[in-house]
Amino acid sequence: MSLKRANTVLATVITLFVLYLGLSFMLFPETSAPGVGLPTWPSGDGGGFLVMKGLREFAMGLVLGVLLVTGHRRALGWVLLMEAVAPFGDMINVLTHHGTVAAAVGIHGLTAAFIAVTGLLVLRETSRTRKVPAPASAAQPA
Repeated sequence: MSLKRANTVLATVITLFVLYLGLSFMLFPETSAPGVGLPTWPSGDGGGFLVMKGLREFAMGLVLGVLLVTGHRRALGWVLLMEAVAPFGDMINVLTHHGTVAAAVGIHGLTAAFIAVTGLLVLRETSRTRKVPAPASAAQPA
């Protein structure tokens, strides 16, 4: 399997997972919340924050999907690196709100690493295929 094909499979898996995660938090926040590693359900009207998380995830998935479909490979690599910040932030959030270290690192930390490595692989793939234009000749015929 070529590097490009492997990267496409990895990026597609990430895109589909992020879209699924976003939809599940928007449609079923009460059943999705325990899976993020936070120890308690938000009190009062705090459940709305979970819907916001879902919207964020879904929007991130749409961006990845557009880049995949349109073939903008280099931009896809950079966006994957940028989007790895979100699960890293989720990991910090779980740790600072008394969630378990296993959930923080096992769910969010590994997800951030997987997304970042995929982004780096896509960037590596695109850096090998980039063509640098030849320098123009100093003496041009008149």
